[in-house]
Amino acid sequence: MFRLGAVALVVLGVALLVPQTAPRSTSLLLLGGVLVLAGGALGWHQVRDGQVIDRYRRAVEHLGSDQAEVRLGGLHALAQIAKDSARSRQLVDDTIGDFLRERSPWTDAPDPVVRSPVPDVETALAILIRRPGAAIDLSHVDLCGADLGKQELAGAVIRRANLAGARLLGTCLDDCVLDGTDLRDADLRGASLRKASLRVACLEGADLRAADLTDADLRGADMRAVNLDKAVLTGARVNRGTLWPPDFTPARVSASLFSD
Repeated sequence: MFRLGAVALVVLGVALLVPQTAPRSTSLLLLGGVLVLAGGALGWHQVRDGQVIDRYRRAVEHLGSDQAEVRLGGLHALAQIAKDSARSRQLVDDTIGDFLRERSPWTDAPDPVVRSPVPDVETALAILIRRPGAAIDLSHVDLCGADLGKQELAGAVIRRANLAGARLLGTCLDDCVLDGTDLRDADLRGASLRKASLRVACLEGADLRAADLTDADLRGADMRAVNLDKAVLTGARVNRGTLWPPDFTPARVSASLFSD
């Protein structure tokens, strides 16, 4: 059962009750922990934002339903809240990320079975990645076999997640944190991983043809049986723990050797 504590609702309430741009006639005073709100226009803010809080609470309740269609409704409700209220977007992103970690946690199985994510997981993922500027944290989420081809995921945190067999053809993963993530047999052809951190990630059997790993951190990464044809690894950071395909040396691609 997916549940979000009262603290999240308080955080949302405080964020919404403090207007980002209030009229000059509106004053905001904090005395002894009591929020004093004045000005006619602020009354409308309170009514509107109170409605947002109620909508958020109902959406979270729906995420805990045993019925898939109800969970999907909750996800779409959260997406609409983020669209309607800029101040709630970070909390919505965090809530959806927590939902993914609960619905599809990575079990760190030695040999994951490649499969497509279930519909509500697919929907939650789509909501996160389709909104420009979303704070994407998919750490510890099982996304084995997910189709994320040609998506914009620059700067996402995807630490210790399962992306084995995932389709990441042409995906932008610049500056991503992928430390400890399972990318075995993933399709990363033409993907951009500039300055991405892949420390101790497992890429065994992944297809990295024409991928751009300029300045990527590959220390401790398992890249055995990886197809690196036409891949760019200029400035990539490696160490003695980096495992390469047979007959491959980082010197061929101007990689930098680090001791740690």
